[in-house]
Amino acid sequence: MTAQPAQIYEQDLPAFSRIRAADIEAQLDRLLDDNRRSIETLLQQGDPAWDNLIAPLQEMEDRLNRFWSPVNHLHAVADNDALRHAYNACLPKLTDYATELGQNAELFAACRHIADGPEYSRLDRAQKKIIDNMLRDFRLCGVDLDEVRKAEFKTLQQQLSRTQTRFEENLLDATHGWSKHVTDRNTLRGLPPSDIPSYLPVMQYAEDPSLRREMYQAYVTLASDQGPDAGKWDNSAPMTEILSLRNRLAAVLGFPSYADYSLARKMADSPAAVLEFLHRLVDHARPVALREYEELRAFARRT
Repeated sequence: MTAQPAQIYEQDLPAFSRIRAADIEAQLDRLLDDNRRSIETLLQQGDPAWDNLIAPLQEMEDRLNRFWSPVNHLHAVADNDALRHAYNACLPKLTDYATELGQNAELFAACRHIADGPEYSRLDRAQKKIIDNMLRDFRLCGVDLDEVRKAEFKTLQQQLSRTQTRFEENLLDATHGWSKHVTDRNTLRGLPPSDIPSYLPVMQYAEDPSLRREMYQAYVTLASDQGPDAGKWDNSAPMTEILSLRNRLAAVLGFPSYADYSLARKMADSPAAVLEFLHRLVDHARPVALREYEELRAFARRT
């Protein structure tokens, strides 16, 4: 008998041991269908307000997050063929649902009705922020676009979701695909016993420079056309495709670049402001970095 989503996910902590890859897609289908029906019911009510629209929408979003976050986590840390198949089968459904919700003109109008009505002034700061963010996200999902550009936005979102997943899986496979078998205990000189399998402790404590060099080269060339597994899980093409899809997505929405689109949800005003901050950061950090580098060189010469 298949466990229902509520039995697994609507708890204080996810019941990871009860998550079965074979059940994930069907459970997601039930959740999404239930959410769609609930949204239709909410929109058929009378005057939209926080309690009869926004709060239920927030609960539905939280329920979906409680379902998907554990699956997403397992895909990142305990991936296998069955889980990967289920994950990739669910991605387009989640992307379609998110786009469908963000382009729902009736729902957008109901949220805007609340923002423009007398109730808005009586809401607390957090509630106002939630509504403001929802209205912003509707526009960033293309709610104001014509039907042709809405369809284009949806297609680009699907392609971007698939490509980003391919990038992540290449990185995961490359991480699992490399290992270092050590037979001489002296090679691990300096490492605390509890930290032997980990990359950072090797870089911090290992006295053997050849070990540090080998670990470093394998780490910084993961999923690339360089290093010990050069080309095997190469992310060069997915990276190029992601950049192209992001720029096309931003252009559909009328943004000059994906950076401008991304910053619509962030505190910085423009890409130029971000670059100015980074340049100031470099100006402050570089002298310290150079001093530490010289100290490290001096230490290396002494030893």
